[in-house]
Amino acid sequence: MRWITQIFILLGVLVIAGIGGYFGYNAAYAKGETAGYENGYSSGNQEGYVAGEADGYTKGRTDGYEVGEAEGFISGQQEGYTEGKADGYQDGYSKGEPAGYDRGYSTGLDEGFGHGYTIKDPTYAEAIAFMRGDKTDQNEYIDDSFVCSHFVREVCNNAEAEGIRCALVLLRLAEPSGSDHVIIAFNTIDQGIVYFETITDDRANPVIGKRYYQCIVPEPDHYYEQPSYDDTIKEILIIW
Repeated sequence: MRWITQIFILLGVLVIAGIGGYFGYNAAYAKGETAGYENGYSSGNQEGYVAGEADGYTKGRTDGYEVGEAEGFISGQQEGYTEGKADGYQDGYSKGEPAGYDRGYSTGLDEGFGHGYTIKDPTYAEAIAFMRGDKTDQNEYIDDSFVCSHFVREVCNNAEAEGIRCALVLLRLAEPSGSDHVIIAFNTIDQGIVYFETITDDRANPVIGKRYYQCIVPEPDHYYEQPSYDDTIKEILIIW
C-alpha cells in the first residue's frame, strides 16, 4: 500500500508543477508580448518615420518642383512676352520711324518735283535769270486769242518746271468796269516780292490807287504810253 501512496504523491507534485508552469508561461508570455510590442512599436515607428520622411520629402520636392516649374514657366513666359513685345515695338518704332520718314521723303521728293510740292522761292538773281531765259515774251499778243492771262499761265508753268514758285497777280482796274489785268510775282528770299509784266518781261511795282502803266519799270528800249482808259489799280490779289 505504501507504493500506491507514493504514486499519488508523485502525481500530485506533477499536477501542481504543471499548473504552476502553465500560469508561469502565460504570465511570461503576456509580459514578453507587451514588452515586445512596445519595443517593436517604438522601433517600427522610428524606422517608419525615417522612411516616410525620406519618401515624403522626395515626393513633395518632386511634385513641388514640377508645379513650381510649370507655374514659373507660364508666369515667366507671359511677363517675358509682354516685356519683349513692348521692347521690340519701341525698338522697331524708333528704328522704323526715321527710316520710313527718310524713304517717304525721298520718294515724295522725286515724285513731287515739278508738281507744286518741291518748288521753292528763288533769290532775286535767280528770278531775274529765269525771266531773261524764258521765251514766253516772244509770243505775239493777240486780242481774244493770246492775251495777258495766256502769257502768265505759260510763264508760271515754265517756272514750276524749273522748281521755282511763281504767283499769279490779279490787278483789278478802274476801267473798263470790271476789267482785270494779270501779271506774275516771285517771293524772293533776299528782296521780298518782285513783280513782272509777262508780255515784256519788265519789272513792275503795282500800287493801289496808281495808274498801272506808271507802275512798270521799263527796260531801256521799252516805253509805255498812257492808255485811253483809266488803268488805275483798285485791288491787288496775289495767288500762289
